[in-house]
Amino acid sequence: MTIPHVPVLLHEVLESFRDLDEGYFVDCTLGYGGHSSFLLEAHPNIQHIGIDRDQEALDFSTQRLQPYAHRSTLYKGKFSDIFASLKETPIKGVLADFGVSSLQLDKRERGFGFESDTLDMRMDQGESMSAKDIVNGYSQEQLEYIFHHYGEIRPYQQLASAVIQVRNQAPITSAKTLSHIATKLIKGGKIHPATLMFQAIRIELNRELEEIERLLDALEAKRDKGAIVALITFHSLEDRLVKNRFKKWTQKCICSPHALQCSCSRDNELGTIITKKPIVATPKEIKQNPRSRSAKLRVFEFKE
Repeated sequence: MTIPHVPVLLHEVLESFRDLDEGYFVDCTLGYGGHSSFLLEAHPNIQHIGIDRDQEALDFSTQRLQPYAHRSTLYKGKFSDIFASLKETPIKGVLADFGVSSLQLDKRERGFGFESDTLDMRMDQGESMSAKDIVNGYSQEQLEYIFHHYGEIRPYQQLASAVIQVRNQAPITSAKTLSHIATKLIKGGKIHPATLMFQAIRIELNRELEEIERLLDALEAKRDKGAIVALITFHSLEDRLVKNRFKKWTQKCICSPHALQCSCSRDNELGTIITKKPIVATPKEIKQNPRSRSAKLRVFEFKE
């Protein structure tokens, strides 16, 4: 089988879990098994759990991880649901890479790429709604909201109007047509003009920010002793969620800020932030894989 490119921040992820020598390691975003395969090879005593809602990715990873099948279990579904329901213990490592995989982006029939002839963007192709339904069915106000809040697009109102105008002539059925709308309106910048619009639609369709919030809630509820949590984000909305939650987990005092004096035990921190600043890709990695340029890795360790 043809192995895809090396996963993003691989060396840094392996370093984050260098002391992993027992228990379960959970890859919440298994994808095509890149990070998991290297971690399984590096740590022969760990048990592995892989989660993904993309059946195509699971089928690929089942083959790729065949040498480790005796200590690897794969689940199909949303990582927030699956992780919260796991009974396996002890969980000693948790990884999530919130980016869209390169194979999803590169396969035109998946409708993630700017030049795709389809308009899909579903992480789980079993879901009924696709990007085409959002682009052609959302109102002006709904499109403005997602472009503004999920894409942080400055001319969000104009972009929503432009989409409405084009779809009024004929339904928008390809990512290529949608991309051209942004290209005409948004000029300059270091990224493709349609990047933030596609990001906004994808986040809305797959409920990506909600998924991250729910995973963080599940991690907080489990609080597995000594577990290392490594999360890779690709834009400011995701990174902000992770950064703020890690900060919350280190708070010693949980009294109301309006309280006259502290009445808690001041030992409420859940653990330690390992990465005071997010880890980013090296210039060498960015040259080899330009998509890694926006990746940020943050690591947290729950206390024993």
